[in-house]
Amino acid sequence: MIHNNIDFNKKTILITGGSGFIGSNLAFYFQENYPDSHVVVFDCFRSEATFDNGNLKSFGHYNNLIGFTGDVVCGNINSKADLALLDDYKFDYVFHQAAISDTRVYDQEIVMRTNVNSFYDLLAKAKDDEAVMVYASSAATYGSLPSPQTVGKENPENTYGFSKYMMDQIAYSFSDENPDMTIVGLKFFNVYGRGEYYKAKTSSMVIQLGHQILSGNAPRLFEGSDQILRDFINIEDVVQANIKACNPKQNGTYNVGTGNPRSFQDIADILQQELGTNLGTEYFPNPYNGYQMHTQADISTSQTNLGFEPVVSLEEGIKDYIPEIRRLHGTDIS
Repeated sequence: MIHNNIDFNKKTILITGGSGFIGSNLAFYFQENYPDSHVVVFDCFRSEATFDNGNLKSFGHYNNLIGFTGDVVCGNINSKADLALLDDYKFDYVFHQAAISDTRVYDQEIVMRTNVNSFYDLLAKAKDDEAVMVYASSAATYGSLPSPQTVGKENPENTYGFSKYMMDQIAYSFSDENPDMTIVGLKFFNVYGRGEYYKAKTSSMVIQLGHQILSGNAPRLFEGSDQILRDFINIEDVVQANIKACNPKQNGTYNVGTGNPRSFQDIADILQQELGTNLGTEYFPNPYNGYQMHTQADISTSQTNLGFEPVVSLEEGIKDYIPEIRRLHGTDIS
């Protein structure tokens, strides 16, 4: 589906984190809809290195790019030498998706270096190339503020959220200093859909619960999950938001959600309906103090300034996702 009237053919497009979840979906969007575009994926790809919490340091995986015909540059956004490999290109659009996105990484230095310092370098590259910059901010900038979450009212409560908050501040300042540039940040809420499998433990509860059910187990949820609400957004609508962000009415940061929060119980029930099971639900106590019970994106400015309109309902999104959930069940994640 074409999401706006920009012709990306003959344009050179950089996608950092392009072998990850959102980045790989963007890469294939351009390849399928604009075959004469020149897409460059920059990613450090997967290694077995883990953080202290046991989660992988990088989620990029070659399997997400099977069939991709553009350029791939393997590099780390923390390395100026690696970033210099991009000097061979003059980009028209930069989609900056690469980041440490694990909210439970407590090494503040590595999160800040990766997410914040590299952003300065990529903004400078975009300025030199006269490129549009669309970058991934995050709903984590809001912390546990009451819903609906509204741009301009942020209160991050972990290092990841703070790093994204600082990226937003950098973008605001850079935009003020360079008024001719297009710079847009997108605050993604709970994204799910194809391409997320290799995020492993940090993939969405949609695929994790789906695989529990396919293993013959009742989905495991926190007690009171019918009252725990999240703004789940399908990857197709996230791609739409990125594309529409290329031609905003004004620079800024914008929420990317549906504005229609759904419960954890809804996820489990829809999955069981689509998978044809009736396993019930296993409940266990929520181990987290101060757990966020309700997120809901205020998308009014996204609608007004980007023309963003989410179109995939949770029921439709899960139904379309079922074949991939089935296909990946039991496959090696390494």
